Amino acid sequence: MESQRTFLFIGLLLVSFLLFTEWSKEQTAANADTSAVTQQVAGPANNDQADVPASSQADVPMQATVATRSVISVTTDVLAVKIDTRGGDIVEAKLLQHAETHGSDQPYLLLGEFEGKEYFAQSGLIGLNGPDASSQGRPVYQSEQTSYTLSGDELRVPLTFVDSKGVQFSKTFVFKPGQYDVALEYDVTNPTADPVQVQLYTQIKRTVQEKGSMVDQTYLGAAYGTSEEPYEKYSFSDMADANLNKNTQGGYVAFIQHYFVSAWVPGQEKNNTIYSSLRNNNSIIGAKGEATNIQANGTAQLTATYYMGPKDTDALEALHEDLDLTVDYGWLWFISQPLLNLLKFLYSIIGNWGLAIIAITLIVKTLLYPLTKAQYTSMAKMRMLQPKMQALKERYGDDRQKFGQAMMEMYRKEKVNPMGGCFPLLLQMPIFLALFYVFLESTELRHAEFMLWLTDLSSKDPYYVLPVLFGASMFLTQKLQPMTVTDPMQQKMMTWMPVIFSVFFIWFPSGLVLYWLVSNLISIAQMLYIYRGMEKKGMKVRG
Repeated sequence: MESQRTFLFIGLLLVSFLLFTEWSKEQTAANADTSAVTQQVAGPANNDQADVPASSQADVPMQATVATRSVISVTTDVLAVKIDTRGGDIVEAKLLQHAETHGSDQPYLLLGEFEGKEYFAQSGLIGLNGPDASSQGRPVYQSEQTSYTLSGDELRVPLTFVDSKGVQFSKTFVFKPGQYDVALEYDVTNPTADPVQVQLYTQIKRTVQEKGSMVDQTYLGAAYGTSEEPYEKYSFSDMADANLNKNTQGGYVAFIQHYFVSAWVPGQEKNNTIYSSLRNNNSIIGAKGEATNIQANGTAQLTATYYMGPKDTDALEALHEDLDLTVDYGWLWFISQPLLNLLKFLYSIIGNWGLAIIAITLIVKTLLYPLTKAQYTSMAKMRMLQPKMQALKERYGDDRQKFGQAMMEMYRKEKVNPMGGCFPLLLQMPIFLALFYVFLESTELRHAEFMLWLTDLSSKDPYYVLPVLFGASMFLTQKLQPMTVTDPMQQKMMTWMPVIFSVFFIWFPSGLVLYWLVSNLISIAQMLYIYRGMEKKGMKVRG
């Protein structure tokens, strides 16, 4: 196979993969839009009984204690959270260590109301005597303070509610320094002479939303894990088609977006039901625990953990053995994860993400050098056989069968593998695609600076310098490998390939374009070195 045809095939394969991914995203968004009913989204003031899932038992109406509703502010070193006393939901979360946009002094708003949409973390107690199952609406909790600030090793934010029968409910959020996970503790005290039954639910509510460009985020939607399914995506369109209803021990539910994730992890020793719903353009994914009975004059505690923060694989895995899979590297995760670990290790030594990218490129290209040498050697030998190939074409004319037999005999005598230039390139493609997901999914690269004008390796080059240089490197590669294809259409496509890729890479993260530019430059240097060695042996490999 001729080098230009091989390169053209690889380029078209890559473009086809990216276009197919984008088409899949558009189809998912379109299905969700047509299945959901769009309306004005209600804010926390209407965050009521409509969000509460059905319990496993019939609901018993109860008269709730009259209380004034308020919003509680909680601040730690990494989080600024607001909790609505109606239901005790987390209705806003700002990540203090992550800027909203590059160079901004505003922290990133992960949960909350923005652009007519809402994203909340909800939890409560349903069942026969659960306060969230009341026909009067969700309970309004009492709080001793309207604001809390973490100052020690732990910050406890207690909310209390007493129902009409005197049953006491204490909902406590536990924050710790440096952590994006928050423990939830529900303490139920039953001073009555009758047993009480409650059922804990934890869920995430998010307005149906289209994701942006493919290079902005790989997946926007829900996900869950069970004892049999470690990680399953459940998109907005999936919710529109059917409601989830899966029983499992342990498990988790999550909402995933570019660089960030929120997830509820219920008690892993309990049997839980993973569920979903889509109503009024609002999607919900959650987990319901088993019904818990509290005997007369008895107490019980129900617990869960909520994570709201960056896609930190170590922190996520510490909460649940499969939760780190929400850092989705696609089907090449087994290559992406080691590459990310190597990239982080290089950064710990160098201290600059751009230089770490260059270093990992050098390492990858060095490890692949034997394949690269085989590739260019095969290409050079194929070019040397072009005169003999043309002579065979003239001898056999339109007799393709005889021409093919003669060509294979020539390859055998000259000891040339016509696929020698193709297989090495194909073997390198998984590494390129794995790095594609690394640059898109790695929170560490968000707003990472390099030098000069490259102040954010997670976004496109603002001046398009890297895409232009990448196109120039492709053009130089073509010049160093004289075109041997004879088909006019293929010749035109090869001629325009540098321009096409330069335009295509304008929207790619600059860190990814930097990797491919450096990879091309190293390939050019390796090609010249290999060709010089062949020429010293008397082989004319360049025209």
